[in-house]
Amino acid sequence: MSLDPHISDDPNAQQRLAADPEASVWVSASAGTGKTKVLTDRVLGLLVTAPELEPQKILCITFTRAAAAEMETRIADRLGRWAMDDDAALTEELEDLLGAEPTPRQMDRARHLFALVLDTPGGMNIQTSHAFCQSLLRRFPLEANIAPHFALLDERDAAEMLLDAEDDLLRLARSDAAAPIARRSPI
Repeated sequence: MSLDPHISDDPNAQQRLAADPEASVWVSASAGTGKTKVLTDRVLGLLVTAPELEPQKILCITFTRAAAAEMETRIADRLGRWAMDDDAALTEELEDLLGAEPTPRQMDRARHLFALVLDTPGGMNIQTSHAFCQSLLRRFPLEANIAPHFALLDERDAAEMLLDAEDDLLRLARSDAAAPIARRSPI
């Protein structure tokens, strides 16, 4: 389905529309269709076009840790390249990203983004939806009606608890089976 009926079904055109930092979009697509590329392009577009924007103020939420790591890698790779590219290569890449010729200010910003992101305390804010929700719960435990120093179960602890619950259920079933059955008297 096309984002804009006036644009062809060309995936690159659709991705450029979704990557526009001025557009409000929700990206949902099958594996391998370019979601990470679109999100990466959106972040890079925001960083280049908004010189007052600090990298830590951008929140990127992905579904998997692998996607978050891939996005961080792609951003670092592109920013590193931009810091080293000659003017012609950088102009070409920014034109492709922005859909227009970059201004001198955008060119300068692109060249300095690598250092800016490296100097950002805590790095870029790229998280999974689970990590983001966990950070909210840690910040506002009382509002969420949970213990302030709650701990998440890891897979091993969860598996052990499930086995314990199964054992308890089987013991309860055995003890019920061994108990005498109360007979009702006929009316």
